[in-house]
Amino acid sequence: MEAACKAQKSGGETLELCGAKQLPESTNCLACSEDGTYLSLGHSRGLSVWCASSLICAADWLEDRLEITSIQMTRMAERAYLLSTIDDMGVARVFAYHCDSIHLLSVVNIMEDINKRSICLSFELSEGGHYGAASISCNGAVWLEVYHLPSETWLKELEMAASQTQEPNSSGDVDVKFSPLSAATKIKPPKVPAGMGLNGPHEVQTTDFLIHYLAVDVDTRSRQWEEHSFNTEGEKTKGRTSESPSQFPGDSKAETQPGLPVAVCVWWSGSHNLFQYLLQKAPKNKPDVEPMPDVLWPNAKEILCSAVSRCTRYIALGLDNALVCVWDRQSGSPLSIVSMPATESALFRMQFVDDGPVPTDDSQTLPEAEVHLLVVCKSGAIYTVTTGRGTQSCTMLLTERPKDSGDFPATTASVPFLQSLFLEVQRNGKMFLQDGINKTTVCLLVLPKTHLIATPCNPVYILNIKQQTLFIRGDQHPSYRESSEEDSQSQLFIFCFEKSDILKQYIISSPDSPQKQKTLSFVTLEETCNLYLQQRALSVDERNKAITQTWKQLQETAKMAQQRHSRAAAS
Repeated sequence: MEAACKAQKSGGETLELCGAKQLPESTNCLACSEDGTYLSLGHSRGLSVWCASSLICAADWLEDRLEITSIQMTRMAERAYLLSTIDDMGVARVFAYHCDSIHLLSVVNIMEDINKRSICLSFELSEGGHYGAASISCNGAVWLEVYHLPSETWLKELEMAASQTQEPNSSGDVDVKFSPLSAATKIKPPKVPAGMGLNGPHEVQTTDFLIHYLAVDVDTRSRQWEEHSFNTEGEKTKGRTSESPSQFPGDSKAETQPGLPVAVCVWWSGSHNLFQYLLQKAPKNKPDVEPMPDVLWPNAKEILCSAVSRCTRYIALGLDNALVCVWDRQSGSPLSIVSMPATESALFRMQFVDDGPVPTDDSQTLPEAEVHLLVVCKSGAIYTVTTGRGTQSCTMLLTERPKDSGDFPATTASVPFLQSLFLEVQRNGKMFLQDGINKTTVCLLVLPKTHLIATPCNPVYILNIKQQTLFIRGDQHPSYRESSEEDSQSQLFIFCFEKSDILKQYIISSPDSPQKQKTLSFVTLEETCNLYLQQRALSVDERNKAITQTWKQLQETAKMAQQRHSRAAAS
């Protein structure tokens, strides 16, 4: 009744809670596999893997006084998953979940010298686990390291470990030495010329680490470092190109394999430039060789925040002075530049709400692109942006600047399987689904009165795209902590969107359908130029009409100017 009254006052219905499960002590982070089968949890004693449907623990990897603060999970093979973690000491690790067991494969930044202790600030895996990227800090310097992961070799070693465990005389403890990962490239901040230093304690600072993988929904939580996007080269199947654009306009004679990441994009705070590096061109076994960017995208203002579309074709940059620039990586040119009305507050965070259009047939011609963005300002105001090449850009104020600091949006995330809806969690712990078109609150997500959202300024949650479910951690309300010790632990609360009558009209049947994700793949500069020339040839009639109309307007303007000049001379 209390929740229902709150919902009525807030102008929305309440989404029914589907269930809850007790969490391990101090669960700091959650992740979900792309296929929606498993959840991974990082906590104060290690990590656990749960079945996402039954919420039964499938495996644990425990170590005293090891607190996992960041975790990610990706499917490596049919029965094998890779996990990347960072602990509270800044140590990154790679694990594998295979045959109901968790194996430690590698420690990324082993501390050999206490005076040169490197701290991992962020560590992410590409889809399928072929590459990993870590931002590293050491003695005031920060850089990005990209690693090649020996996934195929690890699979063989995991199968060997599983077979040894099943032997009759096996004690269950199998000591397998897994192959080490190798550094593919090391990207350092650009050097700043004398007299051009940036503000701040260090020469170069990094900001807003976000990672986006091709054809995968990833929880895009703001962190504190570079942005990079793995771009995967497409594989042609059944007469169509399945995944996706590649680099432009660098020379790409290096061999690429279908399904593997191709490029990484990086920007540094205080900089106006976005850099792209080709992974396949990185010198092997020479991690100390400083790579040169293959593409540089300059911008008029300093970059403050960014986002990458799901297909990785478009990169949106939030610039100083309330400008949004969307770059088309396929053509190497800006798709659109939008001046936001939020001049009183800097842009803080942005994300693509959905992908750009895809061709309806197997032709090699893309329609005019239109993209949709969700932009959050530092003031707490939220805008939606619709823009594209050859279209009129439209910005709409979705949420005004909150008067109360508690109403400030701590988390905003688009929900891929709900049309035009996004999830918002406020600092005061309120959680709801907002309609980005109608500017209305669709429903509230309310925990039982015995619990509150844990750390609402940085909530611990994950969206399971396949199951259309939200998992979020809740801690016991202070006024109810007199109950038993078992009940005082944190709970994992589950909201099932697919089963809700409130959300039926918003459900997208196949958010991950191949047609929605289909984009074109262009490997070389020659192929990209051929696409450009083809589109120019197809648009010749429209351009001729535009040129004729322009000349007509020029003639009319010149005639009017001549008449005004004649009248002025006569007077």
